Amino acid sequence: MTDTRLEARNLSAGYGKNLVLEELDLEVPTGQITAIVGANACGKSTLLKAMSRLIAPRNGEVVLDGQAIHRVPTRELARKLGVLPQSPVTPEGITVADLVSRGRHPHHGLFARWTSADDEAVAAALEATQTLALSDRPLDELSGGQRQRVWIAMALAQETEILLLDEPTTFLDINHQVEVLDLLTDLNRSRGTTIVMVLHDLNLAARYADHLVAMLAGRPHLTGRPEEVLSEAMVRDVFGIESRIMTDPTSQRPMMLPIGRHHARAQQSSIGA
Repeated sequence: MTDTRLEARNLSAGYGKNLVLEELDLEVPTGQITAIVGANACGKSTLLKAMSRLIAPRNGEVVLDGQAIHRVPTRELARKLGVLPQSPVTPEGITVADLVSRGRHPHHGLFARWTSADDEAVAAALEATQTLALSDRPLDELSGGQRQRVWIAMALAQETEILLLDEPTTFLDINHQVEVLDLLTDLNRSRGTTIVMVLHDLNLAARYADHLVAMLAGRPHLTGRPEEVLSEAMVRDVFGIESRIMTDPTSQRPMMLPIGRHHARAQQSSIGA
């Protein structure tokens, strides 16, 4: 993999009259796993959409290797940047193998033929996501978790230098959440793929990401290593909840324990007793 750089410069974006991101600057660490976290409606998914050219910026720009992405030809961009949106639209009647094969389209010219390298990439993606046995099944017959893994397989088959994923663990039970995050870690370590993903689970984000971006009101509130970002003050500011930060005994990364109203009262009662 090459050192493909992705960054946002003075980026503002939104929907209709609603501006979600305002004058945002963000540089994605090359060759690392970045997790974007934050409360609902803070701009996490909007940021990912803007960085993948799914929505156009109002102001500023997203830059890929020094070039604004809206100036990069679509096929060239798709060879460098893979995207898994939050709710991808499933083509009617398509099978698993056919969908994953679509990940190879950016690598083909107008008259290019399907090659053994394409077969290998598709098979590897199916194997990695444990969906090989589903190859001939129509996608609309699968469970939500199975479909999510198939979409991830398509993104893997694209073999891009950067992979952007909006809540890739949606619909997955905890077993498959960990499997998907382990898979993305393997991809990062074996290929050097730069991965940016939106996650809701702070503890999984801290365990798997090299770099955290905590969003607040359309801007990065804090960025850095999990040890630098995940704190009781950040959780209070960004999520509006009290917490305790401990060390994860498995990963040695920070781990957040939320304190709800009921437990806060119980804690105060025990102190006052």
